[in-house]
Amino acid sequence: MSEARQGTPSERIGRAIARHRLRCGLTQEQVAERLGIGMEAVSRMERGLVTPNISRLFELASLFGCEAADLLRDISPLADDQARRIRDQLERLRPSDRDWVISLMDQLCERLDRPDG
Repeated sequence: MSEARQGTPSERIGRAIARHRLRCGLTQEQVAERLGIGMEAVSRMERGLVTPNISRLFELASLFGCEAADLLRDISPLADDQARRIRDQLERLRPSDRDWVISLMDQLCERLDRPDG
């Protein structure tokens, strides 16, 4: 995937923050209130206009009930990190939905693995 499709590191971190916030059922306003910052600051982080410093990453991770590494792992290009993200997503699904997702992934990988001809 090209850099243009993935976005800048700040944009990818912002999307990871937004995903974790939504997973926790929090609004930007609630995050801002709990961190003691303005809602615009949260919005700017999620849009990738501002990259949170390491202290803020730890605060966000604590708020979201995850590790700071989880926020960074979400943007990692490493296959092991991506596999962990997929595993975490699958764990939240019912067994029948997991089977369906795995079936779709198998089909997608088979299609993408075909040599161009």
